[in-house]
Formats: sequence, C-alpha cells, structure tokens
Amino acid sequence: MEDRLRVGVLTSAHGVHGEANIFPTTDDVKRFKKLKKVYLDTGKELRKLEIESVKFFKNMVILKFAGIDDRNEIERYKSRDLLIDREDAVPLGKDEFFICDLIGFDVITDEGEKLGPLKDILTTGANDVYVVALPEDKELLIPSIKECILNVDIEAKRIDVHLLPGLR
Repeated sequence: MEDRLRVGVLTSAHGVHGEANIFPTTDDVKRFKKLKKVYLDTGKELRKLEIESVKFFKNMVILKFAGIDDRNEIERYKSRDLLIDREDAVPLGKDEFFICDLIGFDVITDEGEKLGPLKDILTTGANDVYVVALPEDKELLIPSIKECILNVDIEAKRIDVHLLPGLR
C-alpha cells in the first residue's frame, strides 16, 4: 500500500497571486475544505504545502498555498500531482477501496480462470470499470457491479469476478 494518495493534479495558475487550479482526482471534492496540507510532487521531491484557502469553480478546485504569491511559481508545476498522507484520506465505506491499492491484483473468474492483473480502474458516470491486462497487450473491461465483481481479497491481492455474456 502506498503511504500517500493522489487527490488532484495542478493544471494551471489562477490569477496573479499564486492561486492554483486543481483538477480533483477524488470522489469528494468538498474534502479539500478539511485539508490543511498537501504534498506537491515536483518531479524531484515531494514539497509540503500548507493550504491557505479553498474555492470551487465549475469542475475545478482553486487552492492558495502559504508562501506562494506568484503566478510564475505555480506555472512551473503544471501537470504535477497533489498528494495527501493516507491518514488524511476520507474514511472508506464497506466494499470501498482506493484504486491504487487494487492495481496489480490477480483477477480470477468464478470458474477458476486467471485472467491477468488489474491494470486500471476507469471512473465513469454510472459505475467504475475494471481494466484487466490480458496476454498479447489486450485488455478486458469489467463493469464494477455486484453481478460482476464478486469479491475483493486485500490480503490475497485477488479479485474474483463473474463474466457476464458478451464481456469477452
């Protein structure tokens, strides 16, 4: 398990006083109101930043960081991830998992066939979609619905699935 979780991506500067437009990668954008600090992945190191203020505009979060008062400094970090400590994460409900914790798990059918590792999880409007890496650079897309995702075993790093007709 990773110690830090991504909550957003810095997309651009907002205004001239060091505010940053953040594309949220979390299900709960209001969670930014409760955050006191984040880590900016600069590409060389993780830079701890204190959050001074939070605003929301359309699908973006606008953050102002303490000690950053210049648009040019924000622009240097375009497309960089914002991370939080795992203990600052929103508590998960029953049958909820962080995507990064499931990547690489073995995906096995209810008939015992090992399909391959979980490569990614796509977040869509209706339900998430599990992307399974198959041999020969192929992928299998499985909807994250109770009829398909039967069990997730964190300790065994295994996801048991049922393939509905037409999924292959």
